[in-house]
Amino acid sequence: MPPPADIVKVAIEWPGANAQLIEMDQKRPLPSIIREVCDGWSLSGSEQFALRYADGPQLYITEESRSEIKNGTILRLAISPGRAARQLLERIQSHGIDARLEALKELAKLSADPTFATEFINMEGIGTLARLVESGTHFGEMLAFTLTAFLELMDHGIVSWDLISLSFIKQIAGYVNQPMVDVSILQRSLAILESMVLNSHSLYHRVAQEITVGQLIGHLQVSNQEIQTYAIALINALFLKAPEDRRQEMASTLAQKHLRSIILNHVIRGNRPIKAEMAHQLYVLQVLTFNLLEERMMTKMDPNDQTQRDVIFELRRIAFDGENDPTGTEKRKALYAKDYKMLGFTNHVNPAMDFTQTPPGMLALDNMLYLAKVHQDTYIRIVLENSSREDKHECPFGRCAIDLTRILCEILQVGELPNEGCNDYHPMFFTHDRAWEEFFCICIQLLNKTWKEMRATSEDFNKVMHVVREQITRALAMKPSSLDQLKNKLRGLSYSEILRLRQSERMSQDDFQSPPIIELRERIQPEILELIKQQRLNRLCEGSCFRKVGNRRRQEKFWFCRLSLNHKVLHYGDLDESPQGEVPFEMLSDKIPVSDIKSVVTGKDCPHMKEKSALKQNKEVLELAFSVLYDPDETLNFVAPNKYEYCVWTDGLCALLGREMSSDLTRSDLDTLISMEMKLRLLDLENITIPEAPPPVPKEPSSYNFTYNYS
Repeated sequence: MPPPADIVKVAIEWPGANAQLIEMDQKRPLPSIIREVCDGWSLSGSEQFALRYADGPQLYITEESRSEIKNGTILRLAISPGRAARQLLERIQSHGIDARLEALKELAKLSADPTFATEFINMEGIGTLARLVESGTHFGEMLAFTLTAFLELMDHGIVSWDLISLSFIKQIAGYVNQPMVDVSILQRSLAILESMVLNSHSLYHRVAQEITVGQLIGHLQVSNQEIQTYAIALINALFLKAPEDRRQEMASTLAQKHLRSIILNHVIRGNRPIKAEMAHQLYVLQVLTFNLLEERMMTKMDPNDQTQRDVIFELRRIAFDGENDPTGTEKRKALYAKDYKMLGFTNHVNPAMDFTQTPPGMLALDNMLYLAKVHQDTYIRIVLENSSREDKHECPFGRCAIDLTRILCEILQVGELPNEGCNDYHPMFFTHDRAWEEFFCICIQLLNKTWKEMRATSEDFNKVMHVVREQITRALAMKPSSLDQLKNKLRGLSYSEILRLRQSERMSQDDFQSPPIIELRERIQPEILELIKQQRLNRLCEGSCFRKVGNRRRQEKFWFCRLSLNHKVLHYGDLDESPQGEVPFEMLSDKIPVSDIKSVVTGKDCPHMKEKSALKQNKEVLELAFSVLYDPDETLNFVAPNKYEYCVWTDGLCALLGREMSSDLTRSDLDTLISMEMKLRLLDLENITIPEAPPPVPKEPSSYNFTYNYS
């Protein structure tokens, strides 16, 4: 008979003694179990001891966390967290340098444990560490361990960052501003300042006064990508928390300091591949930069504002400069109305009314003026080329530019906060100081070209814009490294190519509705589904790396999960860094029998998403979250690194449990593979040569009988 669910078999170690193998009754109080273990080694004072995991982070076992202990787990008897905190607090204040260094090293490791952290903080431990930093007497390893412990303790959220003193901030900022400082100290100092800015409004102002943008940019010119990542993370934090009226000023300062070109040359085009965390910080910076456009995007044009109206007059002047203005007011109004019609505005009499809708608001007018002034020849060519066409075939420049601006804002999510875990940055936006405007100029030329290729009329306006959106989206997905590469990608995505891609990506319904074809599809589908199922399970056997849920700081904290080759056990465990290849099962200390898995839930039904609802989890994280629920009442929580991994894992887990695979990826794969298989089989049918029937033989049936085996 299997052991009761409340009994787990574990091994408990103690230095210099043989391990004890015990059956731990989860219903018994922990102090009672610890007393029994201490008696086994003749140790007195059991209340001064506790149990910790022997492997991985070696966390303390508490009444709340004991349910996570599995059969076969190796535990270690250790001094209690309260006793450990008291001893370390005494040792880090001792006069012996070696003893203090060892104590700080141990403290840096233990501080990640929430149970120990609570005890240490309750003994005013954070204040002690802060005073050690403020004294300015610690250097090298000793200071690095002190800062590590401080950051780990503060990360638990037990005490408020608002309690940090100004002298502590000045000391940490001093390490960042020093031209020569130890890498480990600089890294932790940058991380502490980032946490201050993100977690306290009042500390943002203090940090902003102490840190110079020039010094942060200087840290981007080093070869250490970890330092570069922390520096960009702090710049992003200052950008994100800055008041709205300060963001434009900060952006101007960053531009003057050549932030973009430094990132391009020292990070994006550096000698090292971009790691996931760096990619995320570049994405955040890209989003925050584009969000500076939000104010203009949401600003309506005031038809009575003469300054704004002058911009429209300037557009007209540049396009039709060769024509003299008539002297009469009525003639001038008539001529202007004609010109505004040629410019493609919807309201010919008062084109200012075209810019009253938000988005894109005044941002569209800004884009048009940039095109007219910086790329004047292109602007004039587009306007005059369309004004010379028949009315029904002209591409209305004004209307197109306004709608295109709106589409670009939607594609680049202008005005939305960055998504946690997203790495979708575009290198080409770091290659030009006016990347947004140049992007618009490229896309408006694409629109004009596509309009001609489609031989569109005014009735086709929405259809053309839909095609242009698809062209831009497909080109961006190819991650062009420069604006010139973007032009080349778009050049290859002509209207005819879009039609070809659409044709290849979906099956024509008209061609596959006959009963024999429907029957063939139904016969093929189970085979294809089984093929997809095996692919998903094989992918789970290879395993995937996931980021630790709730890891706010920019440190490499990962865990890995993979399915056993016999599909009976899920193995998982923590990793110090993102793996470059397959992780052996021996490195994964935890496991879940597949037979214990009850269900798989996704999105807002996940326990870790419910816990974080107060933090307003963004939509993307919610779409990548899933959880494995297993006996007795445990969960293994995931946030997939991308949509593909999410679909593969949720499909694979459903297949493992004998349930339907229902992700978008499976539906897409199913349609694609069925389409390919059907085309191959139908092609075989077309290539069959049926021999001529032999001449009839009187009174005897023909011996020839043709059948085609679909399988």
